[in-house]
Amino acid sequence: MTIQENADLTARAAHVRLMIFDVDGILTDGGLLYGADGEQLKRFNALDGHGIKQLQQSGVATAIISARQSAIVSRRASDLGIAHVQQGVHDKYAAFAKLLAQLQLSADVCGFIGDDVIDLPILSQVGFAVSVPNGHPDVRSRVHYVTQAGGGHGAAREICDLIMHAQNTYAATLASYLHTTVRAIPSGAA
Repeated sequence: MTIQENADLTARAAHVRLMIFDVDGILTDGGLLYGADGEQLKRFNALDGHGIKQLQQSGVATAIISARQSAIVSRRASDLGIAHVQQGVHDKYAAFAKLLAQLQLSADVCGFIGDDVIDLPILSQVGFAVSVPNGHPDVRSRVHYVTQAGGGHGAAREICDLIMHAQNTYAATLASYLHTTVRAIPSGAA
């Protein structure tokens, strides 16, 4: 069942004003790569990143709450314009409550996508709880929606697109890429 086929899910996505992303297993595939010098490497999906930017342009704020601390995540968040980043957070619910207070939002207008049991305290409170097919079974069984795409392989983009469709903003974000007309070059012209 797609989100468009379920009125409850569409309504939940339509109310999202803040979409919060976990990192490992959501914005990445969950694998942790270490270089010979001990540096940590992460692989992000470009389609996910562009979806996050489009979601922001549509008027939905974005945030990251992650248990791991990583300069790479700070860099990625900066590249994407994600202003609200909390890393090294072992009590994700406390970080979530702090973010709600800072932005003066209620949990019911927030979405969160996570994949492991550490994410359950937030997932159980938000208005739109999402996981990924490769997420922990105890998480997948407690969310409103499980993406078709896996973490690090388009799951974030899928959710961004679904929210924009539910809020009727997707067509406008797409139109900004279709506004130019390409003129044909006459044959024989150099």
